[in-house]
Amino acid sequence: MKRERGSAVVEFVVFGVVLLVPLMYLALAVSAVQRSVLGVTEAAREAGRAYATGTASTAAARAEYAARLALTDQDLPADGIEVRYAAADADCATARAEPWPLRPGATFAVCVSRTVHVPGIPGVLTGSRNTVAGRYVVRADEHRDYGR
Repeated sequence: MKRERGSAVVEFVVFGVVLLVPLMYLALAVSAVQRSVLGVTEAAREAGRAYATGTASTAAARAEYAARLALTDQDLPADGIEVRYAAADADCATARAEPWPLRPGATFAVCVSRTVHVPGIPGVLTGSRNTVAGRYVVRADEHRDYGR
């Protein structure tokens, strides 16, 4: 009995560290992904609002700038983002890079996506890009002249 004295403390420390490290990694990885999801969702919202308040010739540039500004505001790097457009009932997988025709009463979705850097998992190892996307449905004002 005397030889086993203190072994429970050692076992607790060893097993605690073995279990704590993966749990801490999981918390950091989920936090990084969730932070990016929040950032691109806000960026899509701001890009959609900027697109709808622009003119036909300036809307796409305004949307891109607003998306970058929203991500910077969330302390996320804005490099490598994509602003795409799709029908209002479509998802972001079908979105295109060409700006949506800005006409009075038009309804469409603005999608913003960016690569997520999960700690310890580079995109090269997983064989795919780790991306998240945010989507916002825009309804253009029916009584506004958007010009050409």
